[in-house]
Amino acid sequence: MQKINVIIPVFNESGSIGHVLNDIPADLVSEVIVVNNGSTDNTAEIAKLKGATVLLEERKGYGSACLKGIAYIQQKPEADQPEIVVFIDGDYSDYPEQMRELVNPILQNQFDMVIGSRAKGKRIKGSMAPQQIFGNWLATTLIRLFFGANFTDLGPFRAISWTALQSLQMKDTNYGWTVEMQIKAAKKKLRFTEIAVNYRPRIGVSKITGTVKGTIMAGYKIITTIFKYF
Repeated sequence: MQKINVIIPVFNESGSIGHVLNDIPADLVSEVIVVNNGSTDNTAEIAKLKGATVLLEERKGYGSACLKGIAYIQQKPEADQPEIVVFIDGDYSDYPEQMRELVNPILQNQFDMVIGSRAKGKRIKGSMAPQQIFGNWLATTLIRLFFGANFTDLGPFRAISWTALQSLQMKDTNYGWTVEMQIKAAKKKLRFTEIAVNYRPRIGVSKITGTVKGTIMAGYKIITTIFKYF
């Protein structure tokens, strides 16, 4: 088995987390880390029953949960640290079985980071709101203009070598997490690519695009993060 760890940030995903964990290729991953970002349902209990390592991050924010998972890996003995870290959402909108396609370019030492691009894959109707599609287009266009990096998506399903991830010194605690990673990767000249991933409507209501406030806040944070690193 490869030394691959998966980090899944979750907030009230009791209806979906079991499906996500069931579909992660068991022969590929050495540890799945579910970071409970203050859920009020039984998401954490379901994840434990499915064999995941469950951490609690009370500080709200997508990035906060991801940082908690990274901190957990960092405190492991060096011999137990992974070669690759995969990030995936807990809402079952991604297809976890595509993880093998995501990590293979890194295992073959061709790339340091692989982004799962929903823009290149098959999206089931209704899986992405119009504002999501436009926001991704605008953000990736700005990244290309400002940093010369060709991305088509800020998709949450991604893989990165542990060495590369540590070098990025990630900081963002909420909506700017994915764009921060991609900008820093471009600035550090990491070897990155995208592969097409499929996407379906999530189980439950989105905490971001499901509300007007969430959509506005996410869009604002993504754009300000791009200008911050320019």
